[in-house]
Amino acid sequence: MDTSQYMSMFLEESMENLQTLNESLLELEQHPEDIDKLNEIFRVAHTIKGMAATMGFSQMAELTHKMEDVLSKFREGKLKVTEKVVTVLFRCLDTLEKMVNNISEGISEEISIEDILHDLHSIAEGNDAAKNSEKENDVACESDSNLNERISLNEYDINVVKQAMDKMFNAYEIKILISENTLLKSARAFLIFKSLEEYGEIIKSIPGAEEIENENFEFEINLIYITNKDREEVIDILLNISEVEKVMVENVDVKIVKEKLSDKSGDFKEIEKSPEVKMETVKTMATVEEKNKDNDKKETVVHKKAHQSVRVELERLDKFMNMVSELVIHRTRLEQISSNHKLTDLNETLEQVARATSELQDLVMKIRMLPLEVVFNRFPRMIRDLSKDLGKEMELVIQGQETELDRTVIDEIGEPLLHLLRNAADHGIEPSEERIAKGKNPIGKIKLIAYPEGTKAIIKVEDDGKGLDVDKIKAKANKIGINTEGMSDSDVKNLIFAQGFSTNEKVTDISGRGVGMDVVKTKIAALGGTVDAISEIDKGTSFIIRLPLTLQIIQALLVKIGDETMAISLGYIDRVIDYKDELIKKTNNKEVIVYNDSVIPLVRVSKKLQTETSEKTKKYIVIVKVGEKIVGLLVDSLLGQQEIVIKPLGKTLQGLKEYIGATILGDGLVTLILDVAALV
Repeated sequence: MDTSQYMSMFLEESMENLQTLNESLLELEQHPEDIDKLNEIFRVAHTIKGMAATMGFSQMAELTHKMEDVLSKFREGKLKVTEKVVTVLFRCLDTLEKMVNNISEGISEEISIEDILHDLHSIAEGNDAAKNSEKENDVACESDSNLNERISLNEYDINVVKQAMDKMFNAYEIKILISENTLLKSARAFLIFKSLEEYGEIIKSIPGAEEIENENFEFEINLIYITNKDREEVIDILLNISEVEKVMVENVDVKIVKEKLSDKSGDFKEIEKSPEVKMETVKTMATVEEKNKDNDKKETVVHKKAHQSVRVELERLDKFMNMVSELVIHRTRLEQISSNHKLTDLNETLEQVARATSELQDLVMKIRMLPLEVVFNRFPRMIRDLSKDLGKEMELVIQGQETELDRTVIDEIGEPLLHLLRNAADHGIEPSEERIAKGKNPIGKIKLIAYPEGTKAIIKVEDDGKGLDVDKIKAKANKIGINTEGMSDSDVKNLIFAQGFSTNEKVTDISGRGVGMDVVKTKIAALGGTVDAISEIDKGTSFIIRLPLTLQIIQALLVKIGDETMAISLGYIDRVIDYKDELIKKTNNKEVIVYNDSVIPLVRVSKKLQTETSEKTKKYIVIVKVGEKIVGLLVDSLLGQQEIVIKPLGKTLQGLKEYIGATILGDGLVTLILDVAALV
């Protein structure tokens, strides 16, 4: 079988499934009694195993198979969920992730899984006594009755059925006969399972998953199934699957299940069949054939999934975005020609073109957007591990993970957040004894919060730890030759983003090399964003990241600086005021303006960019806000607001820090876009 075409799908789905397992295990560790969570973990592990086996990755399949053994012990109540067991399962996940990465990068090296398999085996074998008594019980059940007739339920299954019934779900006992001409029995069985699991949960199956996988069964499958669908719908779902010959569905009797539960003897007797319920043969092969002949397939329409989506390569979306960008440029050009030649007839059509392009643009933006959840969901596990490594108690609170950002921003933001969270765990949160002495909660709290604000997305990493020590930072700064005289406290705190700056005396695995924070600053600046540190001693520190929601098409204010036209992103602009000489004051040899009782530093953009400026024209001050800083930019004149497409600068101009890119205006002029953050 040629699996190459399925490879990318396998890799993506494996990574998604591993992430789901990661999150579910964390939750299970917090709530060991959660049966639903256990079932979900079991299902996902089973999916990974099936996919790996299909693709021929036997080592991966073997590891997940052993994981399933441990998980099924949880389900049967023979094993308790403990930190030790969860840690071993996490090691499995890390190994599986390594395997998936190796597969995606084409590395063929074998990863040794002997140790993990041994650990899993010893966990699975951990409760021999319980296991033997279970076995005896099972044997008793089988001798009592013919398994083909009824399915025996143990206490765990009965519990699940009862919980489901309490929540108003239906519990059915199902008998399915597959046509004896079926070539791939196990494939057909998995199709049956898959169809049923779209609408509910299979509690028990005879034969079990392993026998089905090895085709070690006859043509009959017995199931206990929980769903909110009624009996007729379940029958319909099953008869829609080809090669299913006969289906019998009957309710699991509630009274007997309840009696069973009240009987605390732990004796797993079989559930008696209530006499008034008759097994009903619903349809035979003939009716199935009639059904297949029937062209009006209403049922298949009903069972279509409501949520349908398509995976698209990012490259195609980038291309789509570029085409829309070109469209925006030509639209602006047409508007310019129309106004120059006063072609009023064109105006109406142009307005409609403008509306259509804007909608298209919004659409392509939304398609490129991804929720921050895809980045955030790997952090709870990391904080759990750090908490164990550092011997500190801490918890991570995540808010606003549904906030959406452009895909390119999402891809880049993971690493800076990783550094900030590790920093909070290592430098910020104090050990429990120290926290208790300060009258704080012994468990440190780290918050990761995201929300949109105008054209920006704000991400905050906050901790309630010891805060940034200004004196310590000053001492370190002076030691490495940074002059801190005349700096405000907030400027000193932001020195931690300088290259090679770390206040940690000893270098650990987690931090102290001074490479983390400057990576954070550089990465975020490259995305057109800013990062600020705000801190209070013994109250904690919060890092505030501001990022543009998208990186390609922005609203901008066009300004003249000398003879040059430049663009400034509207996202930064607070307001524009007229320039008057008397507004300007000098402090510390620097120019400032006093506006609304606050002192704002002034930047003469022409001086900064070393361009000529004309003295005659009326000048304006554009007040911009970057993070916590407010600065006035002096420009020669204003040309109005326009939607512009950011085109990156080529390799030769990449060193220019003052610009984030260029754009083409309606009259064909290439205009540079100022990087306000760099100017400030």
